[in-house]
Amino acid sequence: MEPSQPSQPTPPPAGGPQPGGGPQSGGWPAPGPYTSPGMPYAPYGQPGPPGAVPYGQPPRRTTNGLAVGSLVSGIVCCLPPLGLVLGLVALPQIKKKDQNGRGLAIAGIVLSALSCLLLVVGLASGGFGSAWHSFKEGFDEASRSRSAYALRTGQCFTDHSQGEEFATDVRTVDCARPHDGEVSGSFKVTGIAEWPGDDAIEDIADRRCAPINAAYAMDTWAIPRNVGLSYYQPSRESWRLGDREVTCTFTGEKPFSGSVRSDSTRLTLDQEHFLLSLNPIETVIYREAEEDPDEDVEANRQWAGELLAAIDSARSGLREHDWPGTSKAALAALGKELDTASKRWGAVTATADEDAYWERYDAAWDALPEDLGAEARTALGLTGTPPAGEGAQA
Repeated sequence: MEPSQPSQPTPPPAGGPQPGGGPQSGGWPAPGPYTSPGMPYAPYGQPGPPGAVPYGQPPRRTTNGLAVGSLVSGIVCCLPPLGLVLGLVALPQIKKKDQNGRGLAIAGIVLSALSCLLLVVGLASGGFGSAWHSFKEGFDEASRSRSAYALRTGQCFTDHSQGEEFATDVRTVDCARPHDGEVSGSFKVTGIAEWPGDDAIEDIADRRCAPINAAYAMDTWAIPRNVGLSYYQPSRESWRLGDREVTCTFTGEKPFSGSVRSDSTRLTLDQEHFLLSLNPIETVIYREAEEDPDEDVEANRQWAGELLAAIDSARSGLREHDWPGTSKAALAALGKELDTASKRWGAVTATADEDAYWERYDAAWDALPEDLGAEARTALGLTGTPPAGEGAQA
């Protein structure tokens, strides 16, 4: 339906009031807005002064705030008596001030009353104590369960993922208790934008976790046998989400107890200097060439040269340090053994063929202290017995 057109006004009679409201002969002035002795009403369609109520419209009813508070307190059940009190106070206010919110107040009173009843029953039966104990146990369990990538240096953990591709059940435990591994440190893969593949990440982790582990557990004899380097690395999926962190660990073939940490935060200056001098010998020993001298004499001769350099560096380190009086004799004896070993390995590096290499090789091994200074280690307060009674561990 089309809207009706407003009717045209009847033109005023001749000589009647003219536009502008001015008086004409025999006429009346045009009426203005209606006013009263008090606060004037605003003309229809025009705003009035602040606080004025438009003519012909009833005032708006407000909602009682205590009624709202009562309902909220009754719903959350944290302070049930508060919701009950607020509701009881709100009802007479609502009636007196003609406000909205009666239904809210009644609902708040009912919910709060039920909460109070449950609270009394729970306290009387001891149910809340049991519920709190269960909640606390669950919270503690959740706090120990975490992603492998949330592990921090020095934490010991168990991993019950059972060979799954993703570590989904890693839990931190006290290092004194049996555990699967201990975190030695971490690093972030940088300079690579696209996912490089698992093999590339593993190569990076092998190369960078080795020195991290060596710095974390300098007293290598304190590392249990069959505990070695391991790590958690990003997956293709986590890489897409921005994960670049590799977590380096010491992990055992079976659970072990006790921390393997022996870094600068745990060692004395004398202990640290000794291990920094002797550990490179262990490292080189475990890098011996895979091929026999009969197959590659040059590779073996090169390895012997690296071992000779490590021995000479250890000799210098022992001579240059001022050792405590109780350990001087043991360290002096170790220094003499290393002097002899240096001469023998120097002869190995000077061999021209594999026969001469084999002949001098055995004599050089006999001159190198098998325990690499067990008496000196004990005198300095370090672990004096290799793991499982075997030789030094790398």
